[in-house]
Amino acid sequence: MHQYVEAAPGVRLWTEQRGDADAPPLLLIMGAQASGLGWPEPLVDSLAAHHRVIRYDQRDTGRATWSFDRQPYRIADLADDVITVLDALGIERAHLVGMSLGGMLVQMVLADHPDRLISASLIGTSALSTTPYTRPDGTQLPADELPGIFPEVLELWSRPVEDHGLEAELDRRVAHWRVLAGDQLPFDAGFFRTLERRIIEHTGHYTTNNAPGRADDSDMLRTDQLAENEVPTLVMAAPAEPVFPPPHPQHIAQVIGNARLVEIPGMGHALPPAVHAPLADAILAHTGAAS
Repeated sequence: MHQYVEAAPGVRLWTEQRGDADAPPLLLIMGAQASGLGWPEPLVDSLAAHHRVIRYDQRDTGRATWSFDRQPYRIADLADDVITVLDALGIERAHLVGMSLGGMLVQMVLADHPDRLISASLIGTSALSTTPYTRPDGTQLPADELPGIFPEVLELWSRPVEDHGLEAELDRRVAHWRVLAGDQLPFDAGFFRTLERRIIEHTGHYTTNNAPGRADDSDMLRTDQLAENEVPTLVMAAPAEPVFPPPHPQHIAQVIGNARLVEIPGMGHALPPAVHAPLADAILAHTGAAS
């Protein structure tokens, strides 16, 4: 079932619901520049066997309103959109699963609206905390000195995006996923090409948008609130992660109260078929215990 939700005057978000309407709700929140269809169908179906699963297009993605150039917004507004979606769909409390920027939005909701969550799951993201990371030997590493984005990712992101037609754009997107996926699992180019073709068909065009990278990212830190968190929180550790490499997930699990860590073998900053089953198993075990 598809439904549009008004996030701001003149700004709509596309939402999709799947699964039993009476099952515990689970909201999937994708990363920057990523449509809700970035959550692969097999993973969504696995989760929907136990949950009322909702995924949505954030502003400037998919079928949502592309509004930033005429109506700039803050990253904090995207976190507020999470609550807007829950309200519009009549959901009082939900399990939240966030990837990348989506994981940051989940942390902001954890801190600001803990009463709206049953549980939280974080994938491929970074802690919104200034608390240092404590290494296994007991020494500490300042949060701002944790490893940064891999150079090959930054180089890829620095390239200008040029329009050479649909197939060339699909080539570019598949090459992007190849780098993000890391080097520990075989890369399935056909899977990601099909994924991106569906996203383009869903969106209606293949224009790219870097709005989240231009949005005001002030007022995102939630150090004290996250430390006091009581909502059951699962942190997925991805050993091949090139955007927020280890020990970012270990740091998150340290600085968020009531958090625990689960490693997804071989995972990078992508959701290829090889991680669907272990990811679904980890999330469902977590949501089942929290419920």
